[in-house]
Amino acid sequence: MSFPLNMESLAWKSRLQVAYTLGIIITLSCPIIQGANILVVPVDGSHWVNMRILIEELKLHGHSITVFYFSKSWYIKEQPDLYQSIVVEIPGFVGNNASGDVMQSLIQKALEALQNGAMLAHHLKLPSVFNIRWLITGDPHFLLAPSPSSYIPIPSLQLTDKMSFLQRTQNVILNIFQMYFSKLFIQSIYNEICHRYLGPDTDIETILLGADVWLIRADFIFEFPRPTMPNIVYIGGFQCKPSKPLAAEFEELIQSSGEHGIIVMSLGTIVNSLPMHITMKIAEAFAQIPQKVIWKHNGKIPPNIGNNTLLTKWIPQNDLLGHPKTRAFIAHGGTNGVYEAIYHGVPVVGMPLLFDQFDNLFKLEIRGAAKVIYVSTMQSTDLLQALNEVINNTSYRDNMQKLSALHRDQPETPLERAIFWIEYVARHKGAAHLRSEFYQLPWYAYYCVDVIFFLLSMLLMFTMLTVLLLKKLCHIAWKKKQKIQ
Repeated sequence: MSFPLNMESLAWKSRLQVAYTLGIIITLSCPIIQGANILVVPVDGSHWVNMRILIEELKLHGHSITVFYFSKSWYIKEQPDLYQSIVVEIPGFVGNNASGDVMQSLIQKALEALQNGAMLAHHLKLPSVFNIRWLITGDPHFLLAPSPSSYIPIPSLQLTDKMSFLQRTQNVILNIFQMYFSKLFIQSIYNEICHRYLGPDTDIETILLGADVWLIRADFIFEFPRPTMPNIVYIGGFQCKPSKPLAAEFEELIQSSGEHGIIVMSLGTIVNSLPMHITMKIAEAFAQIPQKVIWKHNGKIPPNIGNNTLLTKWIPQNDLLGHPKTRAFIAHGGTNGVYEAIYHGVPVVGMPLLFDQFDNLFKLEIRGAAKVIYVSTMQSTDLLQALNEVINNTSYRDNMQKLSALHRDQPETPLERAIFWIEYVARHKGAAHLRSEFYQLPWYAYYCVDVIFFLLSMLLMFTMLTVLLLKKLCHIAWKKKQKIQ
């Protein structure tokens, strides 16, 4: 169904659930035997690709799904056989019917913020499961779990968990800067909405930390080891699956490549194409290699495209990466593509463009499974050299195959793990027993500043008393000595 933003009827609020936008699901506390009613509020683009996979699996498990999205979404469309739709038209945030209904006002305002589902879930007191890779403030671990700066690097610095003194200093400074920047310039925006509609004592950090379970799209074969929490469940690579047979046009091209095999290139769902001068450099490099190339490209065709290169607006990426003749994957470093490359054991030539892509590819590169080049300074010879190195130096494929073996060696698949925990929260009407209450502590209690101050005070008092006692004893001894003399 579709309705404008200033809707009057909110009958669904008593039977459906609300969700957080980076792909967060909030499950209703209803009998799991009958199936749960679940409302999903996804972010568009690659986040929707992830969420759709969860929706399909939840549907197979007998749950009723409703997707809440904007009418201007790129990829999210009505699909009544899979889910019901709540489509929000946004003619502009104008309060036409100022009925005083808190819930309606909350929807209008919270839709402007990234954490809208989390706020709604808090208001409706519903159990929540967040499916996420990043918060707008960065890695969610820094909000959820202890993150010592001595060995937990800030992602943007591209450091490892083995840092020198200067690197640790840099890491500490940036950690403090990011923390205060987040509180002053990001969280303050959401807190204004929270205070206005959820009460003066409510803030966005408390709301987020109140979630029952966090499904984080990460795997420690790729991430650095770090402290975690009981309500964090790792589902990195849950979208990966065995490859399926390819369409004739792709299979014929692959078979014509002979022993040289193919190269797959994709820059994800957001970037359709690069500027022409960069595109031509890429095409020039491709024309000089013996492999066939399948390139996902939705822009103008470069005039120097080689006969060995197929340009197409869409590719079956997972199936191509799973083909035995695929020799390398040229990727932007998005989480989905990185985990699909790991799953299928295909080495990567990375071209990071945005957000966490630089950090993702850095982690692959230090594990010897990728070669990173930067499009801003790239020449065709740079790409050619990187391709030859990744394809002809067998260590890249060997290292990626090791990561693949470790990633696959799990008691259940990441997708099965995700579905279990969503159903777990629905069965038990939440999972508060897994949630740490550390966020209720003031900062001085969390860091035990008050305890340290108390112990130091006691030590100082003991030291002073000891000194005074010794002085008194020395004075008494000196007086006795004087009397004897």
